[in-house]
Amino acid sequence: MTSGTHLALTLTLTGGSAADARAVVHTLEPVFGPPDVLPGDSAATVHTATFGSGDAPDGGGERSSGADKLSTSVTVTVQGSPEAVRRADETLSAAFTVHEEGAVSGDQEQERELRIEP
Repeated sequence: MTSGTHLALTLTLTGGSAADARAVVHTLEPVFGPPDVLPGDSAATVHTATFGSGDAPDGGGERSSGADKLSTSVTVTVQGSPEAVRRADETLSAAFTVHEEGAVSGDQEQERELRIEP
């Protein structure tokens, strides 16, 4: 994929803390750029982040071995174009132990639910 490609992605995380949500978001930033808003409400039980207000950075989905750590297992739902969802899945799988819990596909958009282990 070339620089300047627009990849929109919505991420919803349950079962973890704001720090766990930020760890997942930081893992995706090399592929999708910074989110519109970084999860930060420590009292929230559901954390969301949206990527895609700008262009995706040029790069693979590889994350260094220094990936942020999770404190517990979390459920992450990724939603976006088939390419965005595929790249998010690959990036998260390179950094964490990921189990696919379900998927829904449409003509223009896909959704995957992933269980991510620390």
